[in-house]
Amino acid sequence: MTSNGLVDGFKLPPGAAPVACVDIGGTKVAVNIVDQQGARGKVVEPTATQGTPDALGQQIIRLVGQSCALAGVAPNTVAKVGVSSCGPFVLNRGMVELAAPNICGGLAGLARGLPNDWKTALLEAPLRAVFAHVRVENDGIGALEAERRWGALQVAGVPMANCAYVTWSTGIGTGLCVDGHVLRGKNGNSGHAGHIFVSDNLDALCGCGNVGDVEGLVAGNAIARRFAAQGYPDAAMLFKAAYAGDTGAVAIIDALCEVMGRMLYNLIATLDLERISIGGSVYWHHRDYLLPRLQAHVQGKLPALTNGCELVSAGLGERVGDFGALALVV
Repeated sequence: MTSNGLVDGFKLPPGAAPVACVDIGGTKVAVNIVDQQGARGKVVEPTATQGTPDALGQQIIRLVGQSCALAGVAPNTVAKVGVSSCGPFVLNRGMVELAAPNICGGLAGLARGLPNDWKTALLEAPLRAVFAHVRVENDGIGALEAERRWGALQVAGVPMANCAYVTWSTGIGTGLCVDGHVLRGKNGNSGHAGHIFVSDNLDALCGCGNVGDVEGLVAGNAIARRFAAQGYPDAAMLFKAAYAGDTGAVAIIDALCEVMGRMLYNLIATLDLERISIGGSVYWHHRDYLLPRLQAHVQGKLPALTNGCELVSAGLGERVGDFGALALVV
């Protein structure tokens, strides 16, 4: 059975209690229930960015309830809640709070246009007040674990020991595994390669407050901010223009790939990886166009490090976020 076939038919074993899977991104939150009948009751909403700092946590509690209702599952039977979330994380009394650039408006200030002044968004504490067992991980780690279990970062069912998952979406994030160990760091933030500097371009304010980091230059929301004045109001329009032969759009995408390619090379050179799986909405919808361009920025550079390392598309495709949360609780 292929990995995608396994995931499509994934069910908990007989007698197992239901689990809730939560995927938090900069633009949307998705929740579904997984039980003996499979994944059911999926609900999706824009990520809460208004109100009090616990608004996101309360949104998730409400969405889990809605997902349970759709699946016909009693909320008090949910055994575990797995949360795969964009970061970075801040620990407050051992509980994860989000200092996420695309959610917390207090990080970069009014220039980013977010409708709040939060420095952090409360996440784990509100959930633990309702659910007995909660596991929160960076979404890069969740996706990495899912790709190692069911997707492109395993070979014949055996997870790869030296690999990474990279998302190119609203933001830029990674999950890292070296010598079979998933890297987490002091606050669970290992893998925030989207906030490294690989260019001297300083025309892009990232939501974290950095100017000119990878995320500020190439993330989905950065494309809209940087290039709307040139006639490309979002990533979809930019790529549509490139496919139609617009040389200006092609040049912009080539520059984006140079930034992303440098980040990928740095991961390979630093961690000695054998494969990187790439997903996320910006990448996934244009993967046939982007993958060879990214490969070109890695191949041939210091062969002792880059030979034997593949760049591939995520095996779980657009569902990697859903199964990233599932991988945390099964």
